[in-house]
Amino acid sequence: QVQLVESGGGLVQAGGSLRLSCAASGGRFSRPAMAWFRQVPGKERDFVAGITWNGDSTYFADSVKGRFAISRDNAKNTVYLQMNSLKPEDTAVYYCALREGISLVTSARMYVFWGQGTQVTVSS
Repeated sequence: QVQLVESGGGLVQAGGSLRLSCAASGGRFSRPAMAWFRQVPGKERDFVAGITWNGDSTYFADSVKGRFAISRDNAKNTVYLQMNSLKPEDTAVYYCALREGISLVTSARMYVFWGQGTQVTVSS
């Protein structure tokens, strides 16, 4: 049973930083791409950032480019999302996702495994 467990969410003032972590366990994957999505009530889950299995390629939503960074430590089966210069519009539940595949994909439907989500709230 594959499990993804996010941590690191919380309340921060605008302009501040947070670092989210997602630890994966219970599965064997050859080349798992991982990504972060976020969702606010009443809206679809939106792609935020993705990283290939070896970390060679990353991709970001336009809304977070230059402010967020994604990285992974395969020895720890963990992916990170460093969020800087946070804005109130970044407030959402952030989800970690995993799929087996070489390419980066931004559609939530293409990801099979999901974490439970962690709340990020940015106050103005």
